[in-house]
Amino acid sequence: MHAPPLPLTRDLVLIGGGHSHALVLRKWAMKPLPGARLTLINPGPCAPYSGMLPGFVAGHYRREELDIDLVRLARFAGARIILGAAEHIDTLQQRVHVRGRAPIAYDVASIDIGITSHMPDLPGFADHATPAKPLDEFAARWRKFREESGPALVAVIGGGIAGTELVLAMAHALKSRGRLAQATLIDSDKALATVNDQARQTLRRTMSALGVRLEEYASVARIEKDHIRLQDGREILSDFTTGAAGALPYRWLENSGLDLQDGFIRVGPTLQSSAANLFAVGDCAHMDHAPRPKAGVYAVRQAPVLFHNLRASLTGDPLRAYHPQKDYLKLVSLGERQALAERFGRSFSGPLMWRWKNRIDQSFMEQFRDLPAMEPPELPAEHTVGMAEALGDKPLCGGCGAKVGRGALWSALGGIKTAEREDITPLPGDDAALLTTGGARQVISTDHLRSFCTDPAMMTRISAVHALGDIWAMGAEPQAATVNVILPRLSPELQTRSLAEIMEVASDVFTTAGAAIVGGHTSIGDELTIGFTVTGLCPKAPITLAGSRPGDALILTKPIGSGVLMAAEMAGKANGAWVASAWQQMCQPQDIASQILRPACHAMTDVTGFGLIGHLLGVCEASSVGAEVFTDRVPLMQGAKTLAEAGIRSSLFGANQGATPELVTHGWKELLFDPQTAGGLLAAVPASDAPALLDQLQDAGYPAAIIGRTNSVAGAITLSEGHP
Repeated sequence: MHAPPLPLTRDLVLIGGGHSHALVLRKWAMKPLPGARLTLINPGPCAPYSGMLPGFVAGHYRREELDIDLVRLARFAGARIILGAAEHIDTLQQRVHVRGRAPIAYDVASIDIGITSHMPDLPGFADHATPAKPLDEFAARWRKFREESGPALVAVIGGGIAGTELVLAMAHALKSRGRLAQATLIDSDKALATVNDQARQTLRRTMSALGVRLEEYASVARIEKDHIRLQDGREILSDFTTGAAGALPYRWLENSGLDLQDGFIRVGPTLQSSAANLFAVGDCAHMDHAPRPKAGVYAVRQAPVLFHNLRASLTGDPLRAYHPQKDYLKLVSLGERQALAERFGRSFSGPLMWRWKNRIDQSFMEQFRDLPAMEPPELPAEHTVGMAEALGDKPLCGGCGAKVGRGALWSALGGIKTAEREDITPLPGDDAALLTTGGARQVISTDHLRSFCTDPAMMTRISAVHALGDIWAMGAEPQAATVNVILPRLSPELQTRSLAEIMEVASDVFTTAGAAIVGGHTSIGDELTIGFTVTGLCPKAPITLAGSRPGDALILTKPIGSGVLMAAEMAGKANGAWVASAWQQMCQPQDIASQILRPACHAMTDVTGFGLIGHLLGVCEASSVGAEVFTDRVPLMQGAKTLAEAGIRSSLFGANQGATPELVTHGWKELLFDPQTAGGLLAAVPASDAPALLDQLQDAGYPAAIIGRTNSVAGAITLSEGHP
């Protein structure tokens, strides 16, 4: 007998994607704890590795080489990922607050959010300087500045190892491009006080060779746009100013109720904070039992102990103590492909040290790049004919990729006998049914999605926007909705937590759309599924698939590619930044787009499971027109073209392509058959109106495009490279 999945009974929440948490996720993938629901909360889909920052600044690494892909890592670990910045933690209620969503409950949690180099008390810093941490903002601004032309003046505030590495890297990068006018390192005390005399002399010689000016015992009074004013009245010219002076904690920790040391979370030998079920590691933590400087090496060494203690807190086993080493190897980049190594009072420098540092950094990152691929389930020795073909060679897609194909659906619907009623107007093949009650025209539709995203709040938002698409496509105004939720097996407490997250988001989406949630249904199954039945009122006659005329322009309001991206993500093959961008595209409501298009629209549909060509075919068949698609005008989601050209396809691709066998496509053009979830509106409008409508859509924030035109060859769709 097939054993049902074990229920989840406890929530383990990791706040922040720092080095310790990244290593814990990888270890968790190798040894998951049955019954634990693991959640990662992080502002973005990636976490940069700070050890390679100087190499990026100097131009030795590409920006993407610094990133740990947390979306991919979370999928590998079986964790749900929530993209958003934590802004408060309630240790009494055991809730993590993330802006724009319901609080996330935890039974055990850990914080690894790093530090910031913002200098809020330094006048002008917020307006005219860029902190070195968090890295994302700094990296984006530096890359833009580095690629500019003309002389460059740069300055770094903070003469420790971090500031010295930065200024050397900046000086090398600009000098190699023939741009450096002056680089300045500023410290309010003696620079490089934490390294030995030999290492200090080496670093000073390197600064001199690269033309770096060193200002010691110089206090900064104010940052201006093009210069730094010192307390003694002198001015240092700078077009790009950054700060690396010390480590500052995130201020939201002040209201956490935790015991803090100068704003950092105080932890004991077991890495527990003053709240026993809350751990802290990395730079945001202060080890009471063994104070140490802020350094990534400690975060890496804390990971195995943290991994054990998190599991032990959930199982009731004894905890372990973390004993940090007294000293650690300091590897300092020297701008060029050289580095300095210092430990126990001795130091060495040169290209060999750079190669050593690079090998250590690359080995650390390789742990997260080389994640084993998901293997398809093995078939039993004895099985029915056709099972291998039905199972396929990849995971079953979620969202619209999990739908039944167009041919199978139409075949089943074609045999249904329906009662003839005067209050129901048949709209064969359309997005919703039209009901007439007391003179009011009402459309009704239903849709549900198999989860492809591990965050139930994100999945709810996408599902709600997806369901409302049918209403907006008919030019109707959303009226009411019922909710249909299938939860995986959870303890009663986790059921309550999950439903609270789902319903808060659903309420937000439908209230914003002008509709009310009037009821619903819940049940327990093997996996999360979220659906909605939605009604809408039509102030005018509904827009249907029928009505397009030859010569109409075809406008698409969203890019395509979500099916391929979600298929790749579920297989652990997608870039996390691409996936996060796709999620955001799917969350974009189409209400404003519908309002813009409907006054001029002849026919309209939303592009979902049957793909762009499948839904365009529905318009052509209902309107007795043909269509020409300008393939080079079709907008694509970030990364979709790369994945499609690598041969990745959604589960529904074959059925979608089979609907129009005469259209032969290869490579990225097969995205025309890619099933979309919460896709854009496809509207047929008068060609004369199309440019103005497109301007309005783009002004409203839609990445819309005119992707083709209709013609008089009924039912025929052609593809063309160019366009008039």
